[in-house]
Amino acid sequence: MGRIGIPKNRSEMRVRRHLRVRHKVQGTAERPRLVVFRSLKHITAQLVDDVAAHTLATVTSVKVAEGKKSEKSLEVGKQIAAIAKDKGISKVVFDRGGYQYHGRVKAVADGAREGGLEF
Repeated sequence: MGRIGIPKNRSEMRVRRHLRVRHKVQGTAERPRLVVFRSLKHITAQLVDDVAAHTLATVTSVKVAEGKKSEKSLEVGKQIAAIAKDKGISKVVFDRGGYQYHGRVKAVADGAREGGLEF
């Protein structure tokens, strides 16, 4: 977002919302940030340690089996929870990435909760 002032389009508005949330939400090694990125075709979830500026794990729907996008999102949430459990992580802070907590973003959160992560 190179311009200063009023955001001109939907993606700039999302980036602003994400930055506003990022000022309040910070991940640590014990409780990393679960970040969701949503594109038109796929969804990605990452575990990030903001203190060390390090990504701990990434799961994307590109490698998930066939199904509807919301079903793939639920599976992405379950997979990221399984990876977190393997690394000894049970609690995370959820970062919706400036998206509305609805649909595929909510499906990732539900899948992570089913996998055993606490928000």
